[in-house]
Amino acid sequence: MRSVLLAATLLAVVSTPSIAQTYPAKPVRIIVGYAPGGGNDVIARLVAKKFQEETGQPFVVENKVGADTIVATSYVAKSEADGYTLLVTGMGGFTITPTIYGDRVTYDPLKDFIAVGTVARFAYVLAVNTSIKAKTTADLIAYAKANPDKINYGDAAPPTRLATEIFAKQSGIVVHRVPYKGSAASAQALLANDVQMVISDATALIAHQGGGAIDILAVTSRDRLKMMPDIPALAETPSLANFDFDAWVGLFAPAGTNPAIVTRLNEMIKKIVSQSEARDLLTKIGAEALTDTPEQAFERVKRDTTQNSLAAKALNLSAN
Repeated sequence: MRSVLLAATLLAVVSTPSIAQTYPAKPVRIIVGYAPGGGNDVIARLVAKKFQEETGQPFVVENKVGADTIVATSYVAKSEADGYTLLVTGMGGFTITPTIYGDRVTYDPLKDFIAVGTVARFAYVLAVNTSIKAKTTADLIAYAKANPDKINYGDAAPPTRLATEIFAKQSGIVVHRVPYKGSAASAQALLANDVQMVISDATALIAHQGGGAIDILAVTSRDRLKMMPDIPALAETPSLANFDFDAWVGLFAPAGTNPAIVTRLNEMIKKIVSQSEARDLLTKIGAEALTDTPEQAFERVKRDTTQNSLAAKALNLSAN
């Protein structure tokens, strides 16, 4: 009798498809805390498109913008951990926003989420309105020192804000923050000369380079970008020799999500970014593919949380 029961149990295990084989069995929502048109949104839509092609199930991007990604991140943190509500977010939402907003953040990125994997990393660009007449970063710094109250900068998100404040601190200049909801909005403000400077993802600005309204002066990464090889890195300016700032975009699921689903999603990410179509798109927005395991992605979040929290506190950044 015991052998019959054992055989029946083994048969059931063998004949029942694993969750990784059946997932997803219905549409999946990908929540994004950034406005449409920016780098994070473009990457989220790339992921959704490719996931749908791979699985045959719809992956639908939903932009839930508000409070520097708190609205979107909180929503996913409270969602059922079944793999059908996911979060695409950038470095800022997990590693900077909690420090800036303090008690207003009710989630813990390290406890309330499982890292599925990193999709890409990208540098930002420093751009100015042509009214400043600055053709180099050194020109901008000289102008700002001579005109300490005449430069407003567009703040599109916590990472660009942190990068701008680090740039200002290291350059010894004073700039004044004007917040906007996303890089597309801050780019429009720069074009209109409502702000005179932005550090932003390249997606929102590259189409306007050479049009007479703005000049892209530099990139924030240590090395130049493939898409803009003629644009120098900030670190090429002697006074900013150690400047190096880039960000990442990753996919996350609520804590408690089945590990088999996490593994399945991670494998699909790796397949996506190995394709030339995805790599070409990432290059066009100033990004590059970045693959890792869920464990490595978690360690990246942990490391950057410590580093960026210390920097934000040192610069007295707050949500006010």
